[in-house]
Amino acid sequence: MRPRGLWVLLLLVGLAQIALLARGAAAEEDGDGESVTEDTGDDDAADEDDEDDEDDDSEVKEENGVLVLNDANFDTFTADKDTVLLEFYAPWCGHCKQFAPEYEKIAKTLKENDPPIPVAKVDATAATSLASRFDVSGYPTIKILKKGQPVDYDGSRTEDAIVAKVKEVSDPNWTPPPEATLVLTQDNFDDVVNDADIILVEFYAPWCGHCKRLAPEYEKAAQELSKRTPPIPLAKVDATAETELAKKFDVTGYPTLKIFRKGKPYDYNGPREKYGIVDYMIEQAGPPSKQIQATKQVQEFLRDGDDVIIIGVFSGENDKAYQLYQEAANGLREDYKFHHTFSSEIAKLLKVSPGKVVVMQPEKFQSKHEPKMHVLDLKDSTDGSEIKEHVLKHALPLVGHRKPSNDAKRYAKRPLVVVYYSVDFSFDYRVATQYWRGKVLEVAKDFPEYVFAVSDEEDYSSEIKDLGLLESGEDVNVAILDEGGKKYAMEPEEFDSDVLRQFVLAFKKGKLKPIVKSQPVPKNNKGPVKVVVGKTFDTIVMDPKKDVLIEFYAPWCGHCKKLEPVYTELGKKYKNEKNLVIAKMDATANDVMSDHYKVEGFPTIYFAPRDKKNNPIKFEGGDRDLEHLSKFIEEHSTTLSRTKEEL
Repeated sequence: MRPRGLWVLLLLVGLAQIALLARGAAAEEDGDGESVTEDTGDDDAADEDDEDDEDDDSEVKEENGVLVLNDANFDTFTADKDTVLLEFYAPWCGHCKQFAPEYEKIAKTLKENDPPIPVAKVDATAATSLASRFDVSGYPTIKILKKGQPVDYDGSRTEDAIVAKVKEVSDPNWTPPPEATLVLTQDNFDDVVNDADIILVEFYAPWCGHCKRLAPEYEKAAQELSKRTPPIPLAKVDATAETELAKKFDVTGYPTLKIFRKGKPYDYNGPREKYGIVDYMIEQAGPPSKQIQATKQVQEFLRDGDDVIIIGVFSGENDKAYQLYQEAANGLREDYKFHHTFSSEIAKLLKVSPGKVVVMQPEKFQSKHEPKMHVLDLKDSTDGSEIKEHVLKHALPLVGHRKPSNDAKRYAKRPLVVVYYSVDFSFDYRVATQYWRGKVLEVAKDFPEYVFAVSDEEDYSSEIKDLGLLESGEDVNVAILDEGGKKYAMEPEEFDSDVLRQFVLAFKKGKLKPIVKSQPVPKNNKGPVKVVVGKTFDTIVMDPKKDVLIEFYAPWCGHCKKLEPVYTELGKKYKNEKNLVIAKMDATANDVMSDHYKVEGFPTIYFAPRDKKNNPIKFEGGDRDLEHLSKFIEEHSTTLSRTKEEL
């Protein structure tokens, strides 16, 4: 071992040598060859570096003939340009990398144009303000800037196509094409809508963010559909100006889209981007019922089908009953597939005469406890509502297959008795699946007031977990989903018809306690914003003596975090109002104990007046700031002691 003092001496020498080397390296890196002294001042140097960076950002650089624009230099560069070609890209985007060589060729070609047309690119992941300003939602996005106004480019990403379009737009005589979207007002609404075989109408508010995002997609769809033969028109109504029209068609949120057929409104439930709107409206423009001509088709429906089979049997297209059937089908085409036939062979197979509507289930859902088909005779006195009622009444088998794809449309009715097990109707597993379903049928036949279904346990593992049945140890589990979001779980027990019957009877007699997913009830809940959990939803939100503003949030939601201080201020503002409650609830950790408070995103805010707890008003469209939230409360409150003028 060496003496400790020697170690210290060697260490000091080594540090001195490292310092000298570092200073030498710094001097070499200095561009002017001047040595860098210790007296530079770290803060000043950092400031100078920042200034250099800012200068670099505002300077327009060029990469392989393509100009590089960003948030700092964009407006200055484009301000005096007639036409600029822009590409918004992401560095990691494969399509962008593939397009890069073609874009560089475009830049070279347009640089040689007379006059030259600048070609630029913007890293949308870095220039986020520009990406937001130009509604960039995918990569690459190509736009042509004409006198500062963006023109969308939707053509092929080839040199010839893009150059041709840019030259067209750069022509001094070029003007933007007129809007294909029709503008409707009280004066022209009926004339336009009543005359159209089909038209899509958007009710919007000028200040609505969702409407602004929809607008370019809607216009693109309108342009595309206007080229069809016959064209499918798209129209829009400013619901804030045309209040009578908004009221007439129950417009309560923005945007609201409705399909009209000869003036009759139907809800629009399709996509909200160009291609989705186009495809959806083309499908909607077609007949609501498809013709079948061979008995083989009916047999295939019965053998392989997975949903209700609806067939209208008629003598011909001029049959009055056929016209009535088509009209009724239009009202239900969103949820059901309709078929019709003029074939005497199919009529013979179904054992019906023309003028009948047949509703039946695929063979796998048929049972000895229910008719094989339900037939409605269309008489002269029959109207469309009777056809609709007939379809809805018989759309479900006695015990059907509830799954994620049909849950919302087929199994929304409550109470719903669900039996969970390994449900598989494929050939190898059908016998086992039908064995358990048969036991459910024995009970379902005696409780026609309830809907019964079987569900695959893997499809609904999270639902089973919320019911506390994930670790039940049983092959078959049972729950009843009731109105108001209430859920009842059957105690784990070996399953048979008698056990199920006793569980359903106990529910019918009101002897079961609901399962409620809930955080612990807060011990101290005296803050300006009341905390609601699953177990206190009824006592706080549904209190018939108080108005309640309730925010449903998620802990991870950025918008919710941003709203929190504003919402707290709101609570403080109204803390002296004894009959008004400002409340919040973590909707990811608690059950919302009412079907009337649907939470489809975060944050979701409802105002629940004391006398209309089952008809809450959803906060939509406005900014989530103190002013707009206060105004929302003011407009709907039934209990405020202050007058609206004071507020």
